[in-house]
Parts: sequence; C-alpha cells; structure tokens
Amino acid sequence: MLAQRLIVAIFIVPSLVFFAYAGGWVLAVAMVAIVGLAASEYWHLFSSGGYHPPGMLLVVGSAGFIIIRYALANASELYISLFILVVMAWQVIQYEKGSLTAAADFGITVGGFLYLGWLGSYFISLRGLADGTWWFLIVIPAINICDAGAYFIGSHFGRHKISRRVSPNKSWEGYFAGIVTGTLGAMALAALWHLRAPFITAEKGFILGLAVSILSPLGDLGESMLKRNFAVKDSSHLLPGHGGMMDRIDSWLWAAPIGYYIIITLFL
Repeated sequence: MLAQRLIVAIFIVPSLVFFAYAGGWVLAVAMVAIVGLAASEYWHLFSSGGYHPPGMLLVVGSAGFIIIRYALANASELYISLFILVVMAWQVIQYEKGSLTAAADFGITVGGFLYLGWLGSYFISLRGLADGTWWFLIVIPAINICDAGAYFIGSHFGRHKISRRVSPNKSWEGYFAGIVTGTLGAMALAALWHLRAPFITAEKGFILGLAVSILSPLGDLGESMLKRNFAVKDSSHLLPGHGGMMDRIDSWLWAAPIGYYIIITLFL
C-alpha cells in the first residue's frame, strides 16, 4: 500500500509543479480533466446508491466551470444560475416520466456541481494571483505534506480515533502530526520561493500552512462521509494506493479556496 502511494506520488508531484508553473490554458485543461474525472466518480457513487443524477450534465457542467473561471470569470454567476435552472428543468421532465428520485437527483447534481466545479475552480483563481505560481506551490503541496505526516504518524502511533463512523483509520495523533508537518513544510517552501518572489515570506507560509493543515482534512472526512453512506471504500481504482481522483483532491478542494481567501485578505 505504501509503495503504491509513493509511486503515484512520484508522478503527481512533478505534474503538480509543471501545471502550476505553466499556468494558463495548460493548468485549465489539466483541471478540466481532473474535475471531470472526479465528477464522473461522484455520479457513479450516487448512481450505485439508487439515485439517477444526470451524468452528462454533472460532468460537463462541473468541468466547464474551470473554463468559465479561466476565460470568463465575470460570467461565473450567470453560469451557476443557468446550470441550476437547466438541472431543475431536466428533473421536472424526469419526474413527469415517472422518476421517483427526481427531487433528490436535483439536489445531488447541484451539490456535486458546486462541490467539484465551484471549489475546483479556485485552483485557477489561486494561480491567477500576483506571484500565483509560488502561492499555488505553497498551498497545495502543504496539504500533501500534511497528509503524508498524518498518514505516517497515524499508521504507526494512532490510538485515539477522530471519527469511528466516517473514517475509522483517522486518529488525533495523525491529525496533529499533519498540522505540524504541513505548517513546517509550507514555511520551508515559502522561504525557498522567497528567493524568486520577495513578497512571499516564511511567516506567510506559516499562516497558510497552519490554516490549510487544520481545516483541509475536513475535506477528506467529508468525502469519506459521502462514500460511507454507500458503503464504498474508494471513489474508484484510478490511482493505486490512493483510490480515485475524488479521493486524491478531497483535501485540495478545501485548501485552494481557504488559501486563496487568506492570501487576498491578509497578504494582498
């Protein structure tokens, strides 16, 4: 299990650095693929539970939000409004045809769109900030370092469970270890990037690392809640040792908006 996680991480980390450094359409296209895959897994998850959210609308709508945020940021509110209206109209038709889950399917579809599309679009916003490359390469790696520290300490020394129902393997020991490693990792990265972007400092890295390390693990627990509701361990088997794409980005989806708003509120 650990070996598989390390092999996949060796691929993910350089890819993350490349996409962050390239930015622009390169990052946007990568995020379209990532969010699209995650939305497909989300659709399969709820479909396996007896619901019938419209898969094409969910996947295309969620992934399309990345393009809107990148190319037509001012149209985001219009896009959200149109999506909700289209989905409701679709579910009215489905109910008329005899669907017994149309109302729930409406909520599932809009919820998935906002969860994956809206939150996922903050990767674009984060990278679009002044010195965005370096901010991106603090916030997202910080949660990966946090996850690694939590996994290592929790698997060896974890005794006190955080949540026995949602994620029984998560421990308070691992959680606090993740806060320490994530915060220190963010500080180290910020100090390194300071050589390229003087405005970025270790003190700012400390604040970012601490915030995302404390809060972003809730993204992991939240996604686990969705899976446990349908007695599913992983969202898919796409990434050996990690599960599916939704499993991989669950904490990232919290880290990106949290990091973005901390930066624009406190630092810019």
